[in-house]
Amino acid sequence: MYEYIKGIVAELTPTYVAVEAGGIGYAVNISLQTYSQINDLREVQLWLHHIVREDAELLFGFFDKEEREIFRLLISVSGIGPNTARMILSSLSSGEIRAAIMQDDVRRLQSIKGIGLKTAQRLVVDLKDKVVKTAGLSGNAVVSGHTAGLQDEALSALVTLGFAKAPAEKALALLLRENPSYTLESLIKAALKHL
Repeated sequence: MYEYIKGIVAELTPTYVAVEAGGIGYAVNISLQTYSQINDLREVQLWLHHIVREDAELLFGFFDKEEREIFRLLISVSGIGPNTARMILSSLSSGEIRAAIMQDDVRRLQSIKGIGLKTAQRLVVDLKDKVVKTAGLSGNAVVSGHTAGLQDEALSALVTLGFAKAPAEKALALLLRENPSYTLESLIKAALKHL
């Protein structure tokens, strides 16, 4: 299994990048989300998901681990293949996908090309618990894509400072429910007062 690839961008389109690493060019499928992050870069590091089929070996690359995690969750749902998952990630950011699933926003998911009502409902039913678990929130918490990423960054900082993960998660979730407009710095400061 490949974890990541680091190399020179030899060719780039909105759905594909050729990365030269060690004298070999690797064809890596990407989403628009990743494309927008690497569009101006000469050298990249992409987190990989490797798919082996009877007729092909495919690499899917992601700018960050969060996008790869969402991709892996999406392809775990019956009826969602890697290309459909890539389409979903090209239509919505990782945070927006998390928020749509956590908020049971079937209409938002259904607005993505190729996703019908039943598939959108299946995404919510199959992934809600997994998305909540990976976001570190209780099932009743509702966060936007912005606050989900903000909470993850703040949690990482608090754990690095020596605070236990579970109390830090609870404090951050509570603070963000009360005021979702925190900046990263102000959220960490408020959590420090809370802990």
